[in-house]
Amino acid sequence: MKTYYLAVDIGASSGRHILSHIENGKLVLEEIYRFENNLVADETGLVWDIDRLFAEVLCGIKKCKEIGKIPKSIAIDTWGVDYVLIDENRKEIKPCYCYRDSRTNAVVDEVESLVFPAQLYAKTGIQKQNFNTIYQLYADKKNGKLLNAKYFLMMPEYLSFKLTGVYKNEYTNATTTGLVNAKTKTWDNDILSALDLPSELFGALNTPSSLVGDLSADIQKAVGFNCAVLFAPSHDTASAVCACPMRDNDLYISSGTWSLIGTEITEPILSDSARILNFTNEGGMDYRFRFLKNYMGMWLFQNIRRNLNKSMTYDEMMTLAMNCGEYKYFDVNDRTLVAPKNMIDAIGKLICSDDLGLILNSAYHSLAKSYSEAASEIEAVTGKRFNAIHIVGGGCQDKYLNALTRDYTGKSVTAGPIEATATGNIISQIISDKKISLAAARDLIKKSFDIKEI
Repeated sequence: MKTYYLAVDIGASSGRHILSHIENGKLVLEEIYRFENNLVADETGLVWDIDRLFAEVLCGIKKCKEIGKIPKSIAIDTWGVDYVLIDENRKEIKPCYCYRDSRTNAVVDEVESLVFPAQLYAKTGIQKQNFNTIYQLYADKKNGKLLNAKYFLMMPEYLSFKLTGVYKNEYTNATTTGLVNAKTKTWDNDILSALDLPSELFGALNTPSSLVGDLSADIQKAVGFNCAVLFAPSHDTASAVCACPMRDNDLYISSGTWSLIGTEITEPILSDSARILNFTNEGGMDYRFRFLKNYMGMWLFQNIRRNLNKSMTYDEMMTLAMNCGEYKYFDVNDRTLVAPKNMIDAIGKLICSDDLGLILNSAYHSLAKSYSEAASEIEAVTGKRFNAIHIVGGGCQDKYLNALTRDYTGKSVTAGPIEATATGNIISQIISDKKISLAAARDLIKKSFDIKEI
């Protein structure tokens, strides 16, 4: 009898339910449900529709019963930074803001007057981003939203709570908040105290592959079965890196809405040079650290395609860029690209052109140039030489960007697995069930998927 594992993998633009089992020594993945997950602009700002989000999660789980494949366990991963506050009556305190909302801009300076950036980095090792949870929570404190809060749950923890009724926090996603001490791997009470954030909101940090709980009675009735809910590396990048078939001293690029380029280390790098270069030390499996840099990745192309009313496929956009013949560099992390009303216009202003081919080709070359610069900086900070880059995630299907990455970095490049985040999520469940190591799990991934050299 086959043992099934269900990964609920939710990104900033879409979500999917991937069912998996092991057959003939290989992982078999089956997508059973997919849904859109777009941020909502309302009178309060840019927010998430968490009611619809959970309804979609539940719909996907019901599919397991419909197709007669009941999972032994379920785990959820999402993007980082964002969270839901729960009151004493176990009700959500809305709205649930999206990290792309601009409300944090007004509090960044005040936060940094209370905890200096160098001091914050020396403790957490987390790069400065104006949307980091630390700034979001401080904005909530200023507007009174924390007054009735009893529990703080990152997005995958909230969805797991809705399935089980159990409040628990998970380590990898918590590290994206800018509130976790990189050395102790616990919430940093000095930071919480300095910002007057109530420490009682934050629970103990649980590791990936640990149990959240069984489905609650109400959820069992709704979906027609019971199973365990586990923690994956609940930050989607942590799951993607978990699935990256790399050796020591290799680099990875998790290529999705964001492009995250880095390496895996066992001790955080908290030096001032790492801080100035804006590297981050995010938590991973086995308390490894993802030493990486964030760039806006497929977000650029997703929004360009949306502006075109999806009249072009991604392949057609790629071909238009390849045939352009010229390009101009721009900063892919420019603030005007975070949540523009029109991405084509926003990039066009940066390169002083309204030619779509040039805009697309400039985005490609600017991303590849960013990867090359980040790779050189990682080598400078770590004192290591890296020869290989493994690109995983949906963006690894972009042959043009893969080739440009190889050309700009001068390193060997491999692409795959495509469903890296869901695969890492599933692998964490198998690690829990089969009691295998991360190294053994990565060997299973190498055997299971077509990983191509560029």
